[in-house]
Amino acid sequence: MLKTHSCGGLSKKDVGSEVTLAGWVDRRRDHGGLIFIDLRDREGVVQVVFNPETSPDCHKIASEMRSEYVIRVSGKVAPRPKGTENTKLPTGDIEVIADSVTILNPSKTPPFYINEEVEVEENLRLKYRYLDLRRARMKENLLLRHRVVKFMRDFLSARGFIEVETPILIKSTPEGARDYLVPSRIQPGKFYALPQSPQQIKQLLMVAGFEKYFQIAKCFRDEDTRADRQPEFTQLDIEMSFVEEKDILDLLEELFTSLVETIKPEIKLVKPFPRLSYAEVMERYGEDKPDLRFGLELKDLTDIAVKSDFAVFRTVIDQGGRVRGICAPGCGDYSRSQLEELNKFVRSLGAGGLLTVSLGSGGGKLDGLTMEMVKSVAAKFLTMDQIKQMGQRLGANTGDLLLIVAGKAEIVDTALSGLRQEMGRRLGLADPNLFSFAFIVDFPLLLKNEEAGLWEPMHHPFTAPKDEDIPLVDSAPEKVRGKHYDFVLNGYEIAGGSIRIHTSELQRKIFRLLGYSDKEINERFGHLLEAFDYGAPPHGGVAPGIDRIVMLLAGEETIREVIAFPKNQSAADLTFDAPSPVSEEQLKELHLRLREEE
Repeated sequence: MLKTHSCGGLSKKDVGSEVTLAGWVDRRRDHGGLIFIDLRDREGVVQVVFNPETSPDCHKIASEMRSEYVIRVSGKVAPRPKGTENTKLPTGDIEVIADSVTILNPSKTPPFYINEEVEVEENLRLKYRYLDLRRARMKENLLLRHRVVKFMRDFLSARGFIEVETPILIKSTPEGARDYLVPSRIQPGKFYALPQSPQQIKQLLMVAGFEKYFQIAKCFRDEDTRADRQPEFTQLDIEMSFVEEKDILDLLEELFTSLVETIKPEIKLVKPFPRLSYAEVMERYGEDKPDLRFGLELKDLTDIAVKSDFAVFRTVIDQGGRVRGICAPGCGDYSRSQLEELNKFVRSLGAGGLLTVSLGSGGGKLDGLTMEMVKSVAAKFLTMDQIKQMGQRLGANTGDLLLIVAGKAEIVDTALSGLRQEMGRRLGLADPNLFSFAFIVDFPLLLKNEEAGLWEPMHHPFTAPKDEDIPLVDSAPEKVRGKHYDFVLNGYEIAGGSIRIHTSELQRKIFRLLGYSDKEINERFGHLLEAFDYGAPPHGGVAPGIDRIVMLLAGEETIREVIAFPKNQSAADLTFDAPSPVSEEQLKELHLRLREEE
């Protein structure tokens, strides 16, 4: 090794020791005589002193150094002079007095500061990601990711799971997004697909009798990027045989409780994790991944609104729509411009508009509310009794603001759930140091695609129906519930899973219901159905997204901050300039030809 110690590993117990260090120049300070270098490696930073009187050759070399030079230095560990200690550094009470130094590699001036946490345009950071990763925050994020993954591996291995690697080049199968396709040179005109998840493979491992499988699996989906989505992502893939839904949820709760309490003990947990039905969370929050750290629950106002003289309400209700709302506490004094911002916000989510009802000022009960205190464009179409009924249902007091949306049920839910999140953010209602996990269960098995006139899987086509609902598959598919569960945290879906279908007869029936012909079923899924005929056990699994989990543990806003080399928002890798053109020779070998865009 070129060094005997790490920079961040030195302490007072090393005083008097001769050490050799290697790393990057974090900062250089020339005090006219003494030169001070903050030397950085993965473990931390330590101050190195170059004294022209005791080591003139070292001092001369140090005068040539600049930030990000890679150096090797030897010297003696000494206590810092009294009054010069740096309490911000773990090594702040010691320094190394250099007696020899070598510049291993000089550095050009970096395109952004590495030793300061300053705002840098993201695409510049991604182009020079190898420099960005030297910054303290990014280094800590990747070290956190390592600890999370190691914890998961150790936790599952201790409980009898085995890690199995599965293929990256597989067959294209329906998983809910576009596949990345890989042309075969050896078999012209045929393609592999990169796995959206190892779904069928892990089911085959259960048929093979492994019973408890896991993998830190790389997955690929050709879909638009966003803050918590990348073209390639990593999930903890888990599958188990001879289990019921409760067994998997109990395992997840134990895993994540232990993970958070071990890796981030300062984070508060809501325990035990609630288990809520899909119907319940849609009614209370308008979405299936609610942030449970605060209230602002949606309430239905249709029965009150239908009795009013407000034409918008009456028209929507006559057309089969709903009127729902939330209460923003203490926002009754919002200005016209603030109310218009909220109106534009719900319009951006597809709603026709937002009705606001200001309940004056104060903070008392609604008994003392008068019409003079109410401010709303609909006030003259609503009676005092109706306004109070709406306020009481939404849990309002005087001084609060009612936010009401009318329209088709799905549009109302989307608009109000988004508005709920926005108001929670504006009002600071979500405790950043609280993790509120929850399981969402009892999803519909199928959804009707009205345009295509076909049923589509709510999760994926391998999800088993509830046993008691199997008779409804033929007669009333819309009433069938699936053995599907989601795992949510602070407004994010961090895992999805299900108990799988394990008999070929039922799996064929579901495929046919989804519109597949028998020929298509055999071509696309024949390998799986044949395996089921050789004694497939009941099985199920789940796949938490590692990128999202680490993002939340790190307190970051995008998963790009916890991935070493992510794609940008245009799905481009700026470090490697990918995707990029390939040569005509490569295309010819793959029997491909590019067509000019028309």
